[in-house]
Amino acid sequence: MIFTIYGDYIRHYGNKIWIGSLIRLMKEFGHNEQSVRVAVSRMMKQGWLDSEKQGNKSYYYLTPRGELRMEEAAVRIFKLMPHDWDGKWRMLMYTIPEEKRQIRDELRKELLWSGFGSFSNGCWITPNNLEQEVRLLIDKYDIQAYANLFLSENKGPQADRELVEKSWPLQEIDRKYEEFISTYSNKYIIHQSLMNNGQMTDAECFVERTNLVHEYRKFLFVDPGLPKELLPEIWNGNHAAYLFEQYYKLLAQSASRFFEDVFQEDNDMRRKDKSYDADNHPLIIE
Repeated sequence: MIFTIYGDYIRHYGNKIWIGSLIRLMKEFGHNEQSVRVAVSRMMKQGWLDSEKQGNKSYYYLTPRGELRMEEAAVRIFKLMPHDWDGKWRMLMYTIPEEKRQIRDELRKELLWSGFGSFSNGCWITPNNLEQEVRLLIDKYDIQAYANLFLSENKGPQADRELVEKSWPLQEIDRKYEEFISTYSNKYIIHQSLMNNGQMTDAECFVERTNLVHEYRKFLFVDPGLPKELLPEIWNGNHAAYLFEQYYKLLAQSASRFFEDVFQEDNDMRRKDKSYDADNHPLIIE
């Protein structure tokens, strides 16, 4: 949830927040001060956050690694339609020795998050242009001696869609989108009615918008973001994206107003991105 708040709010306000303000925001979700401090400490150890003192107050901000991950996630979360494909496959092959098993396991998690599919043991593929991300991972884990990245074309005998079916559980992902649509279409209708009647507070909108983004961003861990040429003709991911867009815009203004009411008391509002407008979020259409 802290990741979500940094990604959907704090990154537009200079990437930095006083721990007291963060505790106040997390209180809306039922989290106490101790649990927030423990989570923040863990995020620092993992390299996502750093801190600085201003007087007797501690402020926490995203590291360059954290900023990069947030920007990458935002592009994927707010992309409404699948992109066009250049017809190329990116293939990562590695043979990481057993004594570096922990690195291998961490790399697998990173590749899954980025959208790679496991074609076979030690061989990962994606139709998306992720060369930069792969090079950063190879440098991060210092595995230049064990990995190779190829740009290739599929010459058969299996068709491209067969490669997709072998590498990603599309039917399972589609069912997850169907569940999201079922749950959040009902919530959207209810909250639309409540807001039209002035029966939702800004704090409630903040909670609902944050929960919406928090749930929707879980698809980053399961949906590889395939181009439209490789998706089924009927793909629930497209419908889920439009529902997310409409629901997000419904809650955006009130939610941001609550965030700013909390944030402005002990943080620098001058760091807010002047081009940021939550009510007209730059949802990406390709």
